[in-house]
Amino acid sequence: MSAVVAVVGEGLLPDFVCEQLSAQYEVIRQTDFKAIVPEIADLVLVLHDTWHPFVHREAEEVLQSAGIPWLRGFVTFSEGVIGPLVREGAPGCSQCADMRRLIAGLDRMEMRDLQRGLAAREAIKRDAWASRTGLWHMAHLIVAETHKVLQDRQVLLEGRIFLIDLNTLHSSRHYFLPDPLCPVCGELPDDSPEEAQISLQPNPKTNVESYRCRPIDDMQEVLVKDYVDHRTGIINRKMPDLMSTFADASVNVPLWNEDVATGGRTHSYAKSELTAILEGLERYCGLAPRGNRAAIRDSFRNLSHQALNPAKVGLHSKEQYELPNYPFKPFDPDRSMNWVWGYSMLLESPILVPQSLVYYNSDSRDSFVYETSNGCALGGSLEEAILYGILEVAERDSFLLTWYAQLPVPRVDPYSADDLELRLMVNRLQAMTGYNVYLFNTTMEHGIPSVWAVAKNGKQKGANLICSAGAHPDPVRAVKSAVHELAGTMQALDTRFEVNRGKVEQMLDDPFLVQQMGDHSMLCGLPQAEERLQFLLDENRPLRAFDEEFERKAKHKDLTDDLKDILQSFRRFNLDVIVVNQTRQEIARNGLHCVKVLIPGMLPMTFGHRFTRLAGLERVLRVPAELGYAEQSLTMEQLNPYPHPFP
Repeated sequence: MSAVVAVVGEGLLPDFVCEQLSAQYEVIRQTDFKAIVPEIADLVLVLHDTWHPFVHREAEEVLQSAGIPWLRGFVTFSEGVIGPLVREGAPGCSQCADMRRLIAGLDRMEMRDLQRGLAAREAIKRDAWASRTGLWHMAHLIVAETHKVLQDRQVLLEGRIFLIDLNTLHSSRHYFLPDPLCPVCGELPDDSPEEAQISLQPNPKTNVESYRCRPIDDMQEVLVKDYVDHRTGIINRKMPDLMSTFADASVNVPLWNEDVATGGRTHSYAKSELTAILEGLERYCGLAPRGNRAAIRDSFRNLSHQALNPAKVGLHSKEQYELPNYPFKPFDPDRSMNWVWGYSMLLESPILVPQSLVYYNSDSRDSFVYETSNGCALGGSLEEAILYGILEVAERDSFLLTWYAQLPVPRVDPYSADDLELRLMVNRLQAMTGYNVYLFNTTMEHGIPSVWAVAKNGKQKGANLICSAGAHPDPVRAVKSAVHELAGTMQALDTRFEVNRGKVEQMLDDPFLVQQMGDHSMLCGLPQAEERLQFLLDENRPLRAFDEEFERKAKHKDLTDDLKDILQSFRRFNLDVIVVNQTRQEIARNGLHCVKVLIPGMLPMTFGHRFTRLAGLERVLRVPAELGYAEQSLTMEQLNPYPHPFP
């Protein structure tokens, strides 16, 4: 008995397909889903000469519940789209494919509006670019895929779509990842304290010198295959930076309302590209809660016995909240907000955390402070992600505390590190850019080696000073990270600084004109602003050697032992490490993990002078005296009033 194929739709495309299939299969033809699709159908083809989003959504509802596999084909703006093949219970449906295809496109906002408009009304019968030749070509591809499905052969369009340029007939196949928030096939577990529980597990390092548990080179194939595609990928562009001092690369993560560029900075373009992809996936995970569904909305007062007190993570001052058109409301313990479960490493128990502190692009109605990706990290294991999340928080905190308390921290000689690669990096940077590099030890009371790097311009044009920072259990790696950051920002900053110099000079007198991330580094680039860093640049202090400033610690073979050492150090200073698991299904499939780390008391990174967060953070007042930089605790009035120079 021959297989039964139901063809739903109107136009030349379904006509051509029916003509080719009828010789081999029993074909049932319907114009829409108003008639009941026969249960005897082995496959349903939904075919149109134009785009009917509402029909595809209807097909999902009718055919998934009936358990009948289906495949679609349609034309939109001179492009044919075929697929995906949708089966009952298999992740990835037509709605997922449309979301990935639209968001990766350059005209995503217009296409989404068009999709919504077409879903609300009957569309035109035939796309203007749907030529007979193009539709006949599409029909051959659809028929070939139909044969494979019905003959139980390997199909090409499960989790994939064909895109056909109807002007050239060039066809390409594109993989897409299921959307965990898809209203049709997405399934997310509810957030719970059980899911937030963390039990640290052993993580043997790739080698004793490494601080990773998976070699990045081993992930190249899967990272590119699953996440990079210019038409359907979470990452839709990758770009080597051929002008940088080192082998930098960047990728683009498309969002509905913006493009987010992330970079990788190593000595190999291939490795930099992989690093940039991982950085892009980290950003993707930190935008909104897509790993599970937030289940709690309540006030802090009602949840205080099991929740983080938001006042401990740094708030804006009363004067800031009263600024005209300030986008955040003061924290109110009686106002309801969304909460997510995290884990307190100090208390060793789950703890509720405001969602707006964890996901920096989530619902703005609950936001009471400016939040960034600070503390977000991705790793080859949960423990690895936690370690690097801590290091990022420590890096920014050390930089900001040094700035606000104006600490005269020791200057360190990079050539004393006895590391050939570091010497070559500094020499190359200075020779190629005309900048001299200065390093300062900003390690705080917890002992994580932290550095502040300053590049001083020796040319007539460009930014005068550029700053960066690094933190790592290995101080040499902290310095290398900071040097890479300097090199990665120099060229673009020099150009941007010269173009915007007039505007930047106004920022010198009005700090509230510093509104964007790039404004901070441009202001620092003014020669007139150099006096603001004299507490750091004072050349009367002796140049210190690495071994004088950084204690050599024993190296573990297991990454978790390094993490436990850091956690134990934090416990001595009553510093909690709160971990929220941001891992999404899209990255969990490849054994990757993403977290947000919050360390109450440490200074959070903000951009835009009006968004500084210092209220409630008494540590910035206390630590300078504990480290011997001040005779007694500082007052808020003694803190540096100028915008920080973090790039």
